[in-house]
Amino acid sequence: MDFIVVGLGNPGKEYERTRHNVGFSVIDILCSRYGSKLKKETPNSLATSIVISGKKVLLVKPTTYMNESGISVGEVIRRYKIPIENLIVVQDELDLELGIVRLKVGGGLAGHNGLKSIKQHLKSDLFIRVRIGVDKPAHKSRGASHVLKPMSKKELEIVDVACERAADGVEQTISQSLEVAMQTIHSS
Repeated sequence: MDFIVVGLGNPGKEYERTRHNVGFSVIDILCSRYGSKLKKETPNSLATSIVISGKKVLLVKPTTYMNESGISVGEVIRRYKIPIENLIVVQDELDLELGIVRLKVGGGLAGHNGLKSIKQHLKSDLFIRVRIGVDKPAHKSRGASHVLKPMSKKELEIVDVACERAADGVEQTISQSLEVAMQTIHSS
């Protein structure tokens, strides 16, 4: 395996179209693009293997809840012995406007419990992050309810476009480089 792409989210129908599950949506898009289906990979993840530009890529959805994402990520990293810099994590980002997509390596966790769990389990935050903007709630104390409540039809339309762009960013990072993907995604 050359890369692991993890989409963050919560298992269960009630979370499917929430802000917190945009990472799962990107994994679904990539599965659809490459005609692949997820299956149980480890005790705490669903995964499938695809090939992007000749590189083997494992697409992963943790089956733990968001706050325990590091358990699944740790399992697949250890199983495939992938260097941290070849891990791509797709996440929701409160600090970005709805629909904005940004890529980066490492950096602050902005209170994101999924990222905190991954950093705790990997002892590093030097993985690639594909951040999908989901807007800030009106008040800081409402962060959890903001990311877990269903989105409006208009919000979903914006987020669906952003998830397609995020999937493009993942593909371009793997096929070319993070720098090329950043130039493309950040300029559009």
